[in-house]
Amino acid sequence: MRRAELVLLNADIRTMDPLQPRATALAVAGGRILAMGADAEISALAGEGAEVIDARGRQVLPGFHDTHLHVQDGGQHYAESADLSAAMSVQMVQQVLRDFAATHQRPWVLGGFYYSGVLGEHNLDRHVLDAAVPDRPCLIMASDGHNGCLNSKGCEAVGLVKGTPDPENGHFVVDANGVPTGLLHETATMWAEHRMPPVPDSSYEGGVLFAQAHANRNGFTGLLDASIGERHARVYKRLVERDALTARILATVRVEASETTEGALARVSALRAAHQSEMFRIHSAKFFLDGVIENRTAAMIRDYSDAEGGNADLMFSPDQISDMFTAFDAARFQIHVHAIGDLAVRAALDGMAAARRANAPWPSWHQIAHIQCIDPTDVPRFAELGVVANIQPLWARLEPSVSEVALPMVGPERGRWMYAFRSLVDAGAMAALSSDWTVSTLNPFQIMETAITRQPPKAEGDFPVFLPEQRLTLDECVAGYTINAARAGWREATTGSLAPGKWADLIVIDRDLWVTDPRDIGDTEVLMTMLGGKVVHGGIG
Repeated sequence: MRRAELVLLNADIRTMDPLQPRATALAVAGGRILAMGADAEISALAGEGAEVIDARGRQVLPGFHDTHLHVQDGGQHYAESADLSAAMSVQMVQQVLRDFAATHQRPWVLGGFYYSGVLGEHNLDRHVLDAAVPDRPCLIMASDGHNGCLNSKGCEAVGLVKGTPDPENGHFVVDANGVPTGLLHETATMWAEHRMPPVPDSSYEGGVLFAQAHANRNGFTGLLDASIGERHARVYKRLVERDALTARILATVRVEASETTEGALARVSALRAAHQSEMFRIHSAKFFLDGVIENRTAAMIRDYSDAEGGNADLMFSPDQISDMFTAFDAARFQIHVHAIGDLAVRAALDGMAAARRANAPWPSWHQIAHIQCIDPTDVPRFAELGVVANIQPLWARLEPSVSEVALPMVGPERGRWMYAFRSLVDAGAMAALSSDWTVSTLNPFQIMETAITRQPPKAEGDFPVFLPEQRLTLDECVAGYTINAARAGWREATTGSLAPGKWADLIVIDRDLWVTDPRDIGDTEVLMTMLGGKVVHGGIG
């Protein structure tokens, strides 16, 4: 038998492998798990000069996978933008921007991660930003990625003037005189960014390095970049060539409603063919079927329930969805859908059903991400169609974006089916947990705490429980970050559980999750993260 180059001993290993669910030691050779078992038998496998790590009784889990986040763009934004995530008022936004602008003389002042549940059309416009940044163009982006705002010089710089037509699936907010206020909804943010000075690839490379280090600190060895294009692929390829990646990255290529089915399939197929390595692989196509509730771009089956009412159209027509989903499914792409409103969820399921009828079932594990609203008649369709519920449990809590914005807009009847994760799992759906970082924290333990309690993490204060009947269990949460997430990414043969032959991707944490009070799970710290048998974060001293 091959000798081990590394052995991990004295551990509480939860393998997520039903054939060998527990062990105290494992051996690694060539970056993969050679064997697992008791300390004595594994110690005997160590080769000459093998590294020996004493876990000191700590719990060991498979490396986590985040199946929906924005690695490259999010990392670049964090590295080069003012962080507005804690700014819960206009005055706070202005102060953070003033302080940030004073630190540099770059042509544009950028801000990111403001909270669209607090800042919107009622209190945010270009004049607010002018007061903070009067001398240079300024663009700030909401944490949800669906909203942004320009100051007056920013509007001038990108050519946003009275009469500028809305881009497809986007909107420029205007005042009573038809003059743009600076607020941007949906693809209007991309319209503005495309007219700004180009960002060099080196900045995006730095963004990936920032994001993956942050991910490794939080216990992640696998990531899915949830909306990429040619530039993203180019940057990842360079990092692969430099052996600079410390997380295995999957990617889903964004498809636009303006494309033809044939053109989109050819474009995405070419990108997939060019990027198939162990550390970076394109495997799916991304469709935004709607926007978000906060700016009324989420597509609902029935109109909004508040006084303003109204609704939003799907961003792709039903015929487009059926045609494109069928073509991509036939070409053996996974389909990854953004769906917030219940109409968008239904449209995604309808499209996947059409593809299944046309092409016959196969283990595609197509995914619908977010699922903020769902009609109860659509709940069992996930299991029937083999569709993954790609969920972000941190949002399932009574905070202003839910209690003061979303619930009044959808009304009490539909509100009972908001983030209905327990119902989906009970109906047989496979759930993969994720963060949608940078929309919210990447920390999986805070996310699991909220999934189990339906409350914000304890550190944020005591809030009422939101729909307690929709709570998940700890076992379901850990599976959602490990074996389910790996299966959803078509890589369960090599990751997602700890078993001989799989990559030695694992984490060591500071507590036993199974005896920890659920309200304390969010305090969990990752002591060490290992990728392919190499430590990429921390260590056990």
